Amino acid sequence: MSLFTKNKKRAVNSFIMHLVNNSCPDLECMREGPRLDGRVGRVVVAVVIPVEKRKLRVEESFRATTKDLSTSGVSLILDGPVGIDEAILGFRQEGEMNFVRARAKHLEPMGGGFYRLGFELIEMIHPGDYPQLQDIEI
Repeated sequence: MSLFTKNKKRAVNSFIMHLVNNSCPDLECMREGPRLDGRVGRVVVAVVIPVEKRKLRVEESFRATTKDLSTSGVSLILDGPVGIDEAILGFRQEGEMNFVRARAKHLEPMGGGFYRLGFELIEMIHPGDYPQLQDIEI
């Protein structure tokens, strides 16, 4: 029997289909429960600034990428677990930084040392209200 038979290719195809189906946004709601609105799979870089007792912890800020976004929430991919209850999320749009206050909803391991951190988006934050945000860039 040849090393590269159709049966081996079929096994690869089956594996990839299973992988895609298990990460399909249309099926994700069945695992996590109902959502307020639909999510769009989009990778965007964000800066995460933890908030503790209403104070920004700029020195603890870090960058992450989004897995998906909606008008009410965002899911970030992290390279390790973090204990954040609230944060200011910064996104660059059209050359300017925009900031959103967000509340953490879940932290789940993805495997390989990566985690998915889900946030509920609460309100826009004006950088003028927090001078520490003036120098934040992605």
